[in-house]
Amino acid sequence: MKTWFITGANRGFGLEIARTALQAGDRVTATARHPDTMAETLAGHGERLYTLPLDVTDPSAVDRAVHQAADRHGHIDVLVNNAGYGQLGAFEEVARDDLMQQFATNVHGVFDVTRAVLPLMRARRQGHVITISSIAGIEGYAGSSVYCATKHAVSGWSEGLAQEVAPFGIKVTCVYPGRFRTDFLDHSSVRYGDRPIDDYAATSAQHRQALDENNHLQAGDPVKLAHAILTLAASDQPPLWFAAGSEAYGVFVRKAEALRHNAEEWRDLTESLDIEA
Repeated sequence: MKTWFITGANRGFGLEIARTALQAGDRVTATARHPDTMAETLAGHGERLYTLPLDVTDPSAVDRAVHQAADRHGHIDVLVNNAGYGQLGAFEEVARDDLMQQFATNVHGVFDVTRAVLPLMRARRQGHVITISSIAGIEGYAGSSVYCATKHAVSGWSEGLAQEVAPFGIKVTCVYPGRFRTDFLDHSSVRYGDRPIDDYAATSAQHRQALDENNHLQAGDPVKLAHAILTLAASDQPPLWFAAGSEAYGVFVRKAEALRHNAEEWRDLTESLDIEA
């Protein structure tokens, strides 16, 4: 039996991961800013389910929730950093305050929750930190530059963190979902820049229309992703990078090929910069 701590567990990936872990017989602390519906939605699992309110942008609330979870279940085996939202729109059309809030949730919230959980894992010399990034953490997309920046941030952080905590038996996995059929593109989850600039008007409108038309038609199945997360958590050697879905697989391969092509194209200039012996 594993003990999970999941952020953003009231809907989407977080809810499905919590549901699947409970169905597998595990214990789950499910957290969300508005947790009222979670207990009802995930009912039937008795003391194995513990729901808590948590705004990941509030460090004191983070510490409190982690301590409450540890007091209730004794320890945390798997942390799932899932809470987040999409700040979309061209970079210049996103106000600075909105940019800062996007980083406060998608990046600093992840950092603060993990910082609170790691001492518990280090004490037991075991644990698994799973962070939900996005294909936007592998390659950038027009109309999503700020969101892409946050997902690239947790990607690089995961790679460094993995090396830091490996001596303590703690594993790290960064998950890169493509487009999944969740409410990510609903108005309750996604936000758009509110500083319209004429030069971006046409492309911004096209981008938003394309996203709206794809909403709830995405190919990815969130239930299957939840089962995949449990498979990763059960693995003795889970991957550092996990491409979630066929779209993500294509992005991984395309990015790897693009990097190799770029390196070879500019190899002479690149290698000419070393100090000559």
